[in-house]
Amino acid sequence: MRSLLLAGGRSSRMGRDKALINIGGSAMIERAAKALVAAGLEPIRIAVARPEDIEEYGSTIGTELDIEWVLDSIKHAGPINAIEEALMDSKCKDGVLQLATVDYPWVSSELFVSLQERLGRNDCLIMPHDGERSHPLLSLIRTKEVLKMIEGDRRPLRVQFSEAKHSILVENPTVLLNVNTPEDLE
Repeated sequence: MRSLLLAGGRSSRMGRDKALINIGGSAMIERAAKALVAAGLEPIRIAVARPEDIEEYGSTIGTELDIEWVLDSIKHAGPINAIEEALMDSKCKDGVLQLATVDYPWVSSELFVSLQERLGRNDCLIMPHDGERSHPLLSLIRTKEVLKMIEGDRRPLRVQFSEAKHSILVENPTVLLNVNTPEDLE
């Protein structure tokens, strides 16, 4: 099974590159990549905005992981474009794809394994939920079905995914803490 790690954001609210922020001794991008690997979700397709991100993030993560680096065709176009591009790629087209993003530094391999175990046969996707809101960028998705759904639709993924046949995995809110501002790190 493959995964898509989204790392092409601007980090404008943070004021610095979120992917490189150190949490507990590791950069956020490294933490996310290692959680995906521990859950058996290699190869990891990492979508970045700039060619120089590949070298910088790659040196942070290391060379031992099975990573496919891709440039967003439209710089900073957002996660829907990056997901759509991945779903149209022949390597990701058939089957199931785990979504992830660098700004969930406490996401765990256990979450990814739980999503795999609980994806319903007839579901397009399964989304983690913290008891208050869903986290679509950590969903496990059926690629063909989700591509049909999001192709050309630029409404928020939370809306699109909630309209699809899906399951919810209620998860500990601390695992699903999303880091967008310096205050989120306090």
